[in-house]
Amino acid sequence: MEKKLYKSGNGWALFLNQTILKLLKIDPEKDLVEYEIENDVLKIRKVKKKSES
Repeated sequence: MEKKLYKSGNGWALFLNQTILKLLKIDPEKDLVEYEIENDVLKIRKVKKKSES
C-alpha cells in the first residue's frame, strides 16, 4: 500500500486509516505507538501497557 506524507508543522505526518488501526488494535485516543527503522523499513507497533505484559 502506498501512502502520501502530509506537511505538519516543521515535520511530516503519515495518516493511518481505521482499517490499519483496527488490525493493530490501536485506539488513537488512548494508546501510544513506538517506531523503529531497521534496514530502511519503518516499523510501527502499539506500546504494550504494563497490564498487557
